[in-house]
Amino acid sequence: MRVLYVVQRYGEDIAGGAEQHARAFAEHLADRGHGVTVLTTCASSYVDWGNTFPKGWTKCNGVSVYRTPVARARNPHLFARFNARMSGSPGLRPLSLQRDWMEMQGPHAPEIGPWIRRHARGFGVVVFITYLYWSTWAGLRECAGVVPTVLHSTAHDEPPLRLSIFEEVLRAPDELVFLTPEEGALVHERFPGSPPGEVIGIGMKTTQPGDADAFRGKFGLGEDPYLLYVGRVDPAKGAAELIDYFVAYKQRNPKNRDAGDLRLVLLGEKLIDVPDRADITVTGFVDEATRDGALAGALALVHPSYFESFAMVLTEAFAQRRPALVQGRCEVLRGHASRSGAALPYSGFVEFEAAVDALVRRPELADALGWAGRSYVEREYDWEVVMDRYERLLTRVAG
Repeated sequence: MRVLYVVQRYGEDIAGGAEQHARAFAEHLADRGHGVTVLTTCASSYVDWGNTFPKGWTKCNGVSVYRTPVARARNPHLFARFNARMSGSPGLRPLSLQRDWMEMQGPHAPEIGPWIRRHARGFGVVVFITYLYWSTWAGLRECAGVVPTVLHSTAHDEPPLRLSIFEEVLRAPDELVFLTPEEGALVHERFPGSPPGEVIGIGMKTTQPGDADAFRGKFGLGEDPYLLYVGRVDPAKGAAELIDYFVAYKQRNPKNRDAGDLRLVLLGEKLIDVPDRADITVTGFVDEATRDGALAGALALVHPSYFESFAMVLTEAFAQRRPALVQGRCEVLRGHASRSGAALPYSGFVEFEAAVDALVRRPELADALGWAGRSYVEREYDWEVVMDRYERLLTRVAG
């Protein structure tokens, strides 16, 4: 089967979740013998969509990639003000204004439409990832009645999802792909009449254990237990709240020997000021092997985000046989916790403190939860399991 993916950015050095999602599915389909092409832009940054890659054809891990230029770089400050107006404005927003917003949201690459018109009929199915961007909105309009389409919505409860312009996006494809049951429920509640969709998830590598000793040695952690946060150290991801909770926990438990040794490790780009404390370590961005070592050695991963569509790092922690503490007000994270039996949800500091206490005082509980997580990942998110589901869906839609 010949499959075309349309995604806003693409490449091995692109760190965005939706873009990694697109590359993983494209490469696994190519490994299974399908002809896979990606239509994307020349942009590498979602902040301004500036053209950094050359226009035209390249090859990336067995996948053919065609890049089209973005018409003009986005002014992030101007867009932030416009986006705040659109997101915070009560009542209806005129569709003409929403289309202006969509163009500025970007990446506005005018050649995407003509390219699809010329080439789409040569593919069995066209797959779009994710719902939010101009490339998906414009590309779906070109495919209507021409070629079967699938949209990986990667939707979560955020202000843009309430804009009426996305009614045409979420109702346009022939089929939807969801990462979790919670995502499917959200989309169908917000967009009645959209395609039924299927929960596919995303695969995990489950064979390579991380080197916990190497990670501990590299960052001077010794034998101390640590809670691990992975991702941008950003208030929007719940990182600031987590830091506050950790500091409060240590202040309230100074005489607990195990809690006294407890550290917080923040693995990712720092976008906020972090307290200068001996028990908080900021590593910055690290490679995949270092991340796996960090996960393998953690007492638990903490995922404090209120808004998630899948939370790949959570299943990556489970793959390393480690449990998690997750934001209980995020339905996706709470759903993973319930289905896996491998994570403790918390809502507010009191529940956070109780959950940390349980793991600090009973390391055997943390180990048991971690094994439950590993079983969950092998059952639901091993790549072979996920790709079998995915191939069946694409074959049905293309047929």
